Amino acid sequence: MKKFAVILAGCGVFDGAEIHEATFTLLAIAQQGAFYEIFAPDIDQYHVINHLTHKEMPEKRNVLVESARIARGKIKPLSQFRASDFDAIIFPGGFGAAKNLSTIAFDGPNAKVNPEVEAAVKAMHKAGKPIGALCIAPAVIARILGNVEVTIGNDPGTAGTIEKMGGKHIKATHGEVIIDKKNKVFTTPCYMLDATIVQIYEGVMNIVREMLK
Repeated sequence: MKKFAVILAGCGVFDGAEIHEATFTLLAIAQQGAFYEIFAPDIDQYHVINHLTHKEMPEKRNVLVESARIARGKIKPLSQFRASDFDAIIFPGGFGAAKNLSTIAFDGPNAKVNPEVEAAVKAMHKAGKPIGALCIAPAVIARILGNVEVTIGNDPGTAGTIEKMGGKHIKATHGEVIIDKKNKVFTTPCYMLDATIVQIYEGVMNIVREMLK
C-alpha cells in the first residue's frame, strides 16, 4: 500500500488549509487504495481571519492545533516527518500555504519557506518521490526547488511570481494536472480558479491518480 504524507497549513481558506481541498485529498488517497499520514508545522499562524466577515481577529492560533481539526486529532508535527517512511508528499492549498508554510503572500518571489517544509520537500525530491501541490501551494514548491514546471491555473500575478522564482508556469483549467516528469512534481489549480466543489473533487482525484502511477 502506497503511503502519502499530507501537509496541512491550518484550518480555513483565508488563514490556513483549504478545507475542501484537504478533505478531498484524504478521500482521494483512501479511495484509490493508498494510505496517508497528516503533518503540520508546530508554529503560530501568521494571523487569524474571521471567515464570516473576512476581517482579522485579535488572537493567535497554532498551525498544528488548527490542522488537527481537519485531521480529527490524528496528526503529527512536521518535525517528525521522515522521507524514508513515505512514497509521496502532497500539499493542499489555501492561503495558509502562502502565509504559514511560506511568506509568498507578503514577499512574493523573495519569500522565505518554513525550514521544516523546505526540508521535507527537498528530501522527497532527492529521493525521487512524487511531490503534489494544489491551488496556491505549487508556488511554495517553486520557491523551494526553483526550476520546476507547475500550475496555479491562469492568475497572471501568481504565475509571474513563480517565473521570477525560477519556475515555469503552465496554464491549466479545472481538473487538469501538470506533471513535471523530471522532478516528479504534480500540480493542479483547484480554487485558484473559480471552481465548484465538484470540480475541486475531480481535480484532487486526478492529481492523486497521476501521483500513484
